[in-house]
Amino acid sequence: MSSVFCLRRGLLAAATLALTACASLRPSQPVPLVGYQPESFDASAFSRHYAAQPASTCEAARRALLSQGYVVTAALPDQVTARKYFQPDVEHHVQLEFRVVCAPEIDGSASVAFASGLKDQYVMRKAKDSASVGVGGIGSLSLPIEGGMDALVKVSSETVTDGGLYERFFELVGLHLARAAEPAPEAASKE
Repeated sequence: MSSVFCLRRGLLAAATLALTACASLRPSQPVPLVGYQPESFDASAFSRHYAAQPASTCEAARRALLSQGYVVTAALPDQVTARKYFQPDVEHHVQLEFRVVCAPEIDGSASVAFASGLKDQYVMRKAKDSASVGVGGIGSLSLPIEGGMDALVKVSSETVTDGGLYERFFELVGLHLARAAEPAPEAASKE
């Protein structure tokens, strides 16, 4: 037998062993959700009623988010989406996305604002690279190497359930609605 044939056969056997090892690492059963809490649908922390039209309520929500340093990514008459970024330390990055939907009350005289926050957390990790060595007629071999570049890797994504955060947000929306309802100083002096 030629040495090229033996080398090909050896590489094929090594690749088969590597694939078999990878296949045996898969879990046989689904992984349970860690920290999952079943929904109860009894909390009112995510909504608040206002004596204003939905467009006015969403405008007040937009102003409340802007006043706290959020970047508004979408603003429609009936919903607002905004993001804020945090970096508690060099290796950790947090992104908080707030979504507010404003709907008219059934009688049409007021509105209800529904808010939900989504917190995504990222950590800094070394990027994995691979180096390939190819020999004509034999094939190529790819080996993982430790990269020198850092990359953000998402490690969690969860709905914010802190009732105090929503309470403070809804109070701020109420303040912005009250300011919008106040007559302008020029209009008050003419009356």
